[in-house]
Amino acid sequence: MNPLPSPHRFGGWKLFLMLAALLMGAAGAAYLLGPDAVEGSRRAIRVTARTSFVLFLAAFTASSFAALLPGPFTQALLRERRIVGLSFAFSHLLHAIAIYAFGQLNPEFWPGRSTLTNLPGTLGYVSILLLAVTSHRGLARRMGPTAWRRLHVTGMWVIAAVFTSSYFKRVPMNYWYAVPSALLFTAVVVRLIAKRAQALRRGTRSPLAPTSA
Repeated sequence: MNPLPSPHRFGGWKLFLMLAALLMGAAGAAYLLGPDAVEGSRRAIRVTARTSFVLFLAAFTASSFAALLPGPFTQALLRERRIVGLSFAFSHLLHAIAIYAFGQLNPEFWPGRSTLTNLPGTLGYVSILLLAVTSHRGLARRMGPTAWRRLHVTGMWVIAAVFTSSYFKRVPMNYWYAVPSALLFTAVVVRLIAKRAQALRRGTRSPLAPTSA
C-alpha cells in the first residue's frame, strides 16, 4: 500500500512557491486583461491589494483561531503562519511593482500625491520589510523572543491600521469597501477575544499541589 501523504507535504517553502505562482498569475492576468498598459497596471494594483489583504488576515488571525477553534485546519494555518506571512510580503511586493508601473505610465500620478498621503503606505511597507527580514529563524534567535514578539505584534497592528485606513476612507466613494473594513474589525475582535480567553485559561489553571514531606 502507498503511504498516506504527509500533512506537511504542501507546507513550508513548497506552499510559498505555490502561492507565489498563483499571485504572479493573478497579477499577470489582471494586467493582460486591461485594455491598455495603464488600465492593466491599475487592475494589477487592485488584484494584488486584495490578495495581500486575504493573506494578511490569515496571518493576523492564525493564532487566535487556533486558540478559539482548535482543529486540523486552524492548526495547519498556525503551523504555516510564517509562510503565509512571507506570501503576504511577496504579494505586496507585486503590489509595489504594479504601483511603480502605473506611476511610470501615468505621469500625473506621483505629482498628485503628497508626503502625508504616502505616509501610511510607507509605514506599512517598512513594517512588512521588517517582519519579512526577521522571519529568518537565525535572526529571530539573535533578537531574542521578547524583542522579536514585540516587533512582530507591533508590525502586525501597524499593517492592520494601514489597511483599515485605506479601506475605510473609501467607503463613501464605494460602499463595497465596507466589506473589508468589516472583516478587519471582525479580525481585531477575534484577536481580542482569543487573548482574553487565553488569559482566563491561565488564571483558572490549578497550581500543582505541594507534596508532603
